Amino acid sequence: MRSRVGPRHARRPVPTLLRGIYLPRSMDAGAFAMTTYGIPLLVLATTDSASLTGLAFALEWVPRLGAFAVAGAMVDRHGTTRVLRTASLLRAVVAVAAALVLPQLEAGLATTAAVMLLAALSGVLTEFSYIAAETAGGIASRQAGERAHRVQSVLLGIDQVGTLAGPAIAGLLLERAGAVGMLATIAVFSLLACALAPRQYTTVPAGMPEPVLAGLRTGWTTLRSLPALGWLVCGLTLSNLAVGLLQAAAPVIVVKEFGHSSADVGLIWSVAAVASLITVALCRRAIERFGLWPVGALSASVAACACLAVSLSHTYTAYLVLIAVLMAGEGGMTVVLRTLRSHLIPAPVFGATLSMTILLLLLPFPLAGALVAAVPPALLGHVITGCAVLQALGLCLAFLRLRTLPALRTRLA
Repeated sequence: MRSRVGPRHARRPVPTLLRGIYLPRSMDAGAFAMTTYGIPLLVLATTDSASLTGLAFALEWVPRLGAFAVAGAMVDRHGTTRVLRTASLLRAVVAVAAALVLPQLEAGLATTAAVMLLAALSGVLTEFSYIAAETAGGIASRQAGERAHRVQSVLLGIDQVGTLAGPAIAGLLLERAGAVGMLATIAVFSLLACALAPRQYTTVPAGMPEPVLAGLRTGWTTLRSLPALGWLVCGLTLSNLAVGLLQAAAPVIVVKEFGHSSADVGLIWSVAAVASLITVALCRRAIERFGLWPVGALSASVAACACLAVSLSHTYTAYLVLIAVLMAGEGGMTVVLRTLRSHLIPAPVFGATLSMTILLLLLPFPLAGALVAAVPPALLGHVITGCAVLQALGLCLAFLRLRTLPALRTRLA
């Protein structure tokens, strides 16, 4: 017979990767993808304005960046479960409230203000839940030891499946069921993420926990002490300016310039997710055989070449194919980043340092939205070309520098 132990001292089983990490991450990834790609489509459908679509993209990302100042420290202080549940539940509430309010508003300033507020609030809550889920994945990677890249490949695959299904579902729901159907689906995914989050009983280390805002300083200090991670983050930050510009401009280019539908915008990112999924599966074996640096350098070359070619495309099919190739390269670099991050960041400051790295990686996204809002649609191709050149230079410099760092070769290559 089992001995009865009081609830305060009961030893609870450690959740499996499937139940404790992969399932809640899958639900959060679905809500993340639908929010990120669906809300700009909702703004374009509601306002029929390219400038407001770019502005909404910027407003969606600026509060997300602000959330990173506290999200990592909140996870370090309160644990992944509490943050994931709270953020997911609040996101569901916001989505349901927007679904109830939007049909009651007349087209005009009130509707525009409502969808802009929706973009800002959902962006903040999405990043809190993402940091919590990503931190849980980082813990699982460290426990996996030399097989950390396998865990990270699964997590990245989950994200890419979300990106595969999310934009397509958002576009179809927006066309067939309107804003209410799309927002209700986001709420369902959010509630499932909240319900599936496993119970984690963690012990707070002795001493007073670090103030929340001090987590930003802690993350920056830790990142500066890890040159391999720092150079990779710098290169990917410049790369994300080009990727963010393509994401922000996609509704305008596809709907306004190519004359396609919102569902076709979602199809682009779904096809891109398939390409990225294939790349992630290949990268897992390639890293084991060739090491991190060769895989990362090849992925960076593919991404840079594809992005340079995007600005020269004048048809929907060419645009779709090149975006898919670009995101395949980005997928390979992301596997390298996540594996390096899980190995190098110390466990006690993982949440704060993770927040800092993601904050830097996402800084270009609101700038990309501002560019789309400010630049006439006819000139977007020239802006994309300039960002593609900057991306190529940044990635080249980063991987040349990484080649000389012994930490990357001896620990992970």
